[in-house]
Amino acid sequence: QVQLQESGPGLVKPSQAFTLTCTVSGASITTNYYVGSWIRQPPGKGLEWMGAISYSGTTYYSPSLESRASISRDTSKNRFTLSLNSATPEDTATYYCALGGDVVGTKWIPSGEDYWGQGTQVTVSA
Repeated sequence: QVQLQESGPGLVKPSQAFTLTCTVSGASITTNYYVGSWIRQPPGKGLEWMGAISYSGTTYYSPSLESRASISRDTSKNRFTLSLNSATPEDTATYYCALGGDVVGTKWIPSGEDYWGQGTQVTVSA
């Protein structure tokens, strides 16, 4: 059974950076063709794909976040992380990680059989 668990700081002050971690169990993030993505949902808004890291370590970013986001992984711990700098209140959202799908250009295409974490809330506030 594949499970994903996000963890993060919860509350972040404006202008600070924060890092979220997605720990995967039941599957290896280096399995061929796996893509690990970060998706967020601000309050009252839709899902926004932020970026991803492939099974081979290639990273992809949404153009709107590329200047502030960095995705990396620790294969020894089977997890991948999202770092976002210069946080603003507009970054307040529930952040999800997902495993599966594909990245075409600068868009993530879910497969319909992707695995998702339960999400972690990040609030940016002074």
